[in-house]
Amino acid sequence: MTEEEREPLYPSAVLPRDREGRGVRSTAEMVVDTWRRRPVPRRVIGTLSVLLLLGGAGLLSYPLLTNLYGDWRQARLEVAFAEPETRRAYVARTIQTGDALTKITIPRLQVDAVVVEGTSLAALRAGAGHYEQTAFPCEVGNAAIAGHRTTYSKPFADLHRLRDGDEIVVITPVGRCVYEVAGSPWVTTPNDVGVLGGVQGASVLTLTTCHPPGSASERMIVRAELVSSEVA
Repeated sequence: MTEEEREPLYPSAVLPRDREGRGVRSTAEMVVDTWRRRPVPRRVIGTLSVLLLLGGAGLLSYPLLTNLYGDWRQARLEVAFAEPETRRAYVARTIQTGDALTKITIPRLQVDAVVVEGTSLAALRAGAGHYEQTAFPCEVGNAAIAGHRTTYSKPFADLHRLRDGDEIVVITPVGRCVYEVAGSPWVTTPNDVGVLGGVQGASVLTLTTCHPPGSASERMIVRAELVSSEVA
């Protein structure tokens, strides 16, 4: 084999040689090698790697853990909703924040969830909560309900799929009623409190959730109108 045949394919990639024929490394490579060989930097790098792994695992498992908690909370609320005390509190308007208020069923989305009173962070860990300043479901006025889209059982995960005419069934401790979606969902700002305002002489249901999924920068809204009621 000739000397030319022994030359590498990319001669520029060959490290320069010192007088004894040993490869001469760049300054950057020497600094990195020195850093790796020292015990303290190695421990720092190892600790940071572990923390990054734990942080990533936490981010991935957070929605799953909240959904498990939401399912557990829903099971307890189902029992509470059937109790006579809940009916008495509903009639007397003394239901406390976080207590079971009503049930919402959306056949198109396969949603069947208990709605609690209130929309505080603690209350919404149940999945869905009734805005306290709005009308009760099945009554005259605007009954508004907020629900999670990606965590805590995510009852409103597919709210964007609702279309004009879709049914929403609401069951209260004193009866049930049916709403029909009026128009397509729309997006607005988080401070648009007008969507919670009363509707004179009408009975409507307003559903709200975060938009886009995983973000609270906007709100998605669905409006439905009462079409039948069997409330005592």
